[in-house]
Amino acid sequence: MKTIVITGTSSGIGKATVKHFAANGWRVAATMRNPERETELNQLENVVLYSLDVTNEDSVSRATEQIVNDFGKIDVVVNNAGYDLLGAFEAASTEQIQRQFDVNVFGLMNVTRAFLPHFRANRDGMFVNISSLSGLVTLPFNSLYHASKWAIEGFSESLTYELESLGIQVKLIEPGPVTTQFYGTSLDVTKKDGLTDYNDKLATFNKNKSAAASGSMMPEQLGEAIYSAVTDGKPQLRYIVGETANKLVGMRKEKGEEFFFNAMKQFLS
Repeated sequence: MKTIVITGTSSGIGKATVKHFAANGWRVAATMRNPERETELNQLENVVLYSLDVTNEDSVSRATEQIVNDFGKIDVVVNNAGYDLLGAFEAASTEQIQRQFDVNVFGLMNVTRAFLPHFRANRDGMFVNISSLSGLVTLPFNSLYHASKWAIEGFSESLTYELESLGIQVKLIEPGPVTTQFYGTSLDVTKKDGLTDYNDKLATFNKNKSAAASGSMMPEQLGEAIYSAVTDGKPQLRYIVGETANKLVGMRKEKGEEFFFNAMKQFLS
């Protein structure tokens, strides 16, 4: 029986992925900041909850040691924890900028670095990094979130080269819009007192983005996509998931950047 570690499992994609792997006979180490609040995943067979805050290196180290001691061999680590910081860049505070990268980028790196010695010792293992369509193309008013996801893309791609000879794989999951708490409790918004010049365009963007997201995937579809990527046996790095993601990436490749940029500007009008 194989074992997978998944971060950010208290809701959304993380929780759905835990359920899908557990249903398919995997042992799952489900990590979250406050496992004592979880009432569903702890009822599932083969699922064990662990406290892990990706932004705290001590927390990551403790959880890694405990998980390895409990399960023996870890086969896959899914770096899922993340959130969106929306709004005008000028309105973002230093703390908001730092936290966006602490969670989305440095947190992912903390977990990756913690499990690398285990994978290296076994000459086996896989990191699945949950990126986004936002790591491939951009929208207005998402500059910091895009920056964090593009960082994950570059980090993961480069990492594949140095880990391949050690028997360790890296895979990127790049979904389009997903119906989760991502646009609710997992969303932060930039705001600066007295700065109003962006308000009209931001309101228009939010309206148009909500309409465009009406065809969002359910998190269960992402759980299935992650499971497929983990088990397909392919040396494939990128997995673009969902109709919206494939459509926009295809548009940029086929129509060119000028066409794509003009299409994205329509979100502001």
